[in-house]
Amino acid sequence: MFKYLRLRYKFSNFALELIIMGNTIKKVGVLTSGGDAPGMNAAIRSVVRACAFYKIECIGIFRGYQGMIEGDFKTLKSKSVNYIINKGGTFLKSARSKKFRTKEGRKMAYDHLVKEGVDALVLIGGDGTFTGGMIFNQEFNFPVIGIPGTIDNDILGTNFTLGYDTALNTAVEAIDKIRDTASSHKRLFFVEVMGRDVGHIALNAGVGSGAEEILVPEENLGLDRLLESLQKSRKTGKSSTIVLVAEGDKTGNNVFELRDYVEENLEGYDVRVSVLGHMQRGGAPSCFDRVLASRMGVKAVESLMAGKKNVMVGTINNKLELYPIEKAVKGHSKIDEELLRVSDILNI
Repeated sequence: MFKYLRLRYKFSNFALELIIMGNTIKKVGVLTSGGDAPGMNAAIRSVVRACAFYKIECIGIFRGYQGMIEGDFKTLKSKSVNYIINKGGTFLKSARSKKFRTKEGRKMAYDHLVKEGVDALVLIGGDGTFTGGMIFNQEFNFPVIGIPGTIDNDILGTNFTLGYDTALNTAVEAIDKIRDTASSHKRLFFVEVMGRDVGHIALNAGVGSGAEEILVPEENLGLDRLLESLQKSRKTGKSSTIVLVAEGDKTGNNVFELRDYVEENLEGYDVRVSVLGHMQRGGAPSCFDRVLASRMGVKAVESLMAGKKNVMVGTINNKLELYPIEKAVKGHSKIDEELLRVSDILNI
C-alpha cells in the first residue's frame, strides 16, 4: 500500500515536472467580473499562490475588463493574498464594462496586457465574463481559462459554481428566521430568492427549509394550482406557510403580484413578502466554497502551463474537469428533476 502511494507520488511529481519543462507561461493575469460571489477571494488566493509555487508572475487586474482596458494592474505575491480566504466579495473589485463589448475596447485591453507582458488570463465570473473571454481569445488568440463564480449555479459544465453553497446557506438561515415570525402570527410569507434563469437556489433552499411551495422558472405552477396548494396547506392545520419564489418564476409577473392575487382569492390569509436580494451574495464563504475555489485556482494555473486555453474549470462528480467555454456560455445547467419530485412529495 505504502509502496503504491510512493510510486503514485513520484509519478505525479514527474508529470508536473514535464508540465513545468514545457511551460511557456511566465506571467498570468487574474480578474473577477460580473456579480460578486463568495469564494472569489479564495480563488484569487489560489491562483496567486499556485503561480508563486511554479515561479510564475501573477498580475491582479482590478475592476474586471474595465480595469484591463485602463491598465489597472498590480503585481500580486503570495503575501498579497494573506487572510482573504474567509472574506466575501472580491478584493480585486468587479465592474461591468460596456467598452469591452466593442472591438476598440478589447484592442485597448490587449495592448495593455502585451505592454505588461501578460501571457494568459484566469477569469473568475459567470457567463457574461466567459463570453467576453471567449471573444477576446478568438480575436487575439490570447489564452484564457475560466473559473465559474456565480451564486446562481447556472453555468453548464460544472456541478457547482463558486458562491452557490454559501448563498444556499444564507438563504436557508434567513428563511428559518422568517418562519419564526410566520409561525408567531400565522402568516403566509412569499420569500423571493435570486435565480433569474434557473431555480437552483429556490429549489434547494426550499427543500432545506421545509417550504410549503417552491416556484421556479423551469416549472410554471400556475395560479390555480398555487391556490389549491395553499388551501391544502391550511387544511392540515399548519401555523405558517412559506412559499419560496425564484426571481425568474413565471407564475406571476412578480412576487408582489402573487401576494395580491392570494389576498384577493383566499380569505383569512395574512400575507407578507420578503425579498432576500443581495444579502445572498455577501458573507464569508462556506468551507465547501473555500475548498472548491482552492482546487479550481490550482487547476486553472496548471492547465495554462499545460497549454490549455479557452476552457473553464468545472467539477463533475467531485472531479475537476475542463469544459469548453463556448459550450458553457451557450446553455444553462438543468434543474434537478428528482429533487422537484421530492419537494412535491414532501409538500403535503
